[in-house]
Amino acid sequence: MIKEAVKPMTYTDKDRIFYSQNNDVHATTLICIGGIHGNEPAGVYGLQKVISEIIVNDITFKGNFYALFGNMDALKANVRYKDFDLNRLWTKEEVESLCSADDSYEFDEQKEQCELYETIKDICSTNKGDFVFVDLHTTSSPTVPFITISDSLNNRALADKFNIPIVLGIEEYLDGPLLSFINEYGHVSIGFEAGQHNDEKSVLYCEAFIWMVMEKTGLVSKHDFEYKAFNRVLNIEKGFYEIIYRHSLSESNQFKMKPGFKNFKPILKHQSLAFDGICEVKSPLNGLIFMPLYQKQGEDGFFVVRKLSRFWLVVSAVLRHLKFHQLLRLLPGIKRHPENEYCLVANRRIALFLTTKIFHLFGYRKKIIVDDKIHFIKRDRKVIPFG
Repeated sequence: MIKEAVKPMTYTDKDRIFYSQNNDVHATTLICIGGIHGNEPAGVYGLQKVISEIIVNDITFKGNFYALFGNMDALKANVRYKDFDLNRLWTKEEVESLCSADDSYEFDEQKEQCELYETIKDICSTNKGDFVFVDLHTTSSPTVPFITISDSLNNRALADKFNIPIVLGIEEYLDGPLLSFINEYGHVSIGFEAGQHNDEKSVLYCEAFIWMVMEKTGLVSKHDFEYKAFNRVLNIEKGFYEIIYRHSLSESNQFKMKPGFKNFKPILKHQSLAFDGICEVKSPLNGLIFMPLYQKQGEDGFFVVRKLSRFWLVVSAVLRHLKFHQLLRLLPGIKRHPENEYCLVANRRIALFLTTKIFHLFGYRKKIIVDDKIHFIKRDRKVIPFG
């Protein structure tokens, strides 16, 4: 039987790493991050429950494990962030600028980001095996637990071992998430959304997910924890989903979502979803509502997703394994970026002719417009040293 939740610890710790276990520098290293948004403490509580069981039962991993605080100051204040969303700052330009500065910071999140970056960098330089990153979150709306990933084959492989919804393509609509930054270095990185912020079950879902990731990455065996109980907790619904629309918000937007919307529930084109202070906000297309905003802080009003066919996921995987993406470079109007082997540069006419779906099939998800050219960025990458 799964035990009742332990009393949550307070955020008085000064150390970014609040638990670690190092056993073999050449084995898998799992890095779990809780509370990168300060109003989402369930990930930290879930980690604390897992750590308590590890200590009480004297569990030794077949690898390495680190539990990290995300935004420590925001966690103490129980706010999403102080000045800037810490999960929107992770671009190479931002990190390089931050690390080249002195120790004085203009904003709280700059200090948090620098400390978190240096901690991850130290962990990656200490260990030599595979790395798996897990970022633990909750949402402002009621939801079943789900996984978000950048669309690389190694991310898919781990996520597909769980019987919960898996959402692809969020990196196409957001700039600077931590996991997208980590993906740049070729590491496995998955986000886990455990449920609504204040739902007690969110802590249980985080706890279950952490244990199951440990088991699926070989750090522990099924006999080290309550495998059957936690596996049952996460037995929800298998399926891949793709984001097809994001409703972004400006700082001045007085956005207010209409009540009653829950993740993955059907919505219709032109259906009224929210009010922005001036007029109604309607859905631009048919689909499933995803992460409707029911809190004051945030840059995303809602997303729309649709379910993906398993057939096309298999086709996509086969094409990528066979490296057929290289054929795209032979087409007129498309060339490889001179400084980035994972980026294709296309003129607008050829991009419209092929459609974004074709680029998705070959693994190119992120789309950026630079100097009237469209840059498509691939998420399947070889591992390179962090930092």
